[in-house]
Amino acid sequence: MVKHIVMFKLNENTPENLENAINALNGMKGNIETLRFLEVGKNYSESERSYDLVLTTHFDDREGLEIYASHKNHQPVIKLIRSLCSQSVVVDYELD
Repeated sequence: MVKHIVMFKLNENTPENLENAINALNGMKGNIETLRFLEVGKNYSESERSYDLVLTTHFDDREGLEIYASHKNHQPVIKLIRSLCSQSVVVDYELD
């Protein structure tokens, strides 16, 4: 299994921006054939090191992640998230 985790820092952490980002990310559930699990978490910590949102996804293998990365239902989400966010960080790793 491959886990793909992305954390996002919004340009402006407003309720509207959070809702738009969360809805877009959750909208991928069931719409990308290689996506096995998707979870979106909203940060509650007020630390200066904190990010605002986290996306956790699971795939069967690296190929599944690659298909997701270029999938037609993922591309509009990327575009929206990039317009809303100032920073993101990603970690991809495999589990046996």
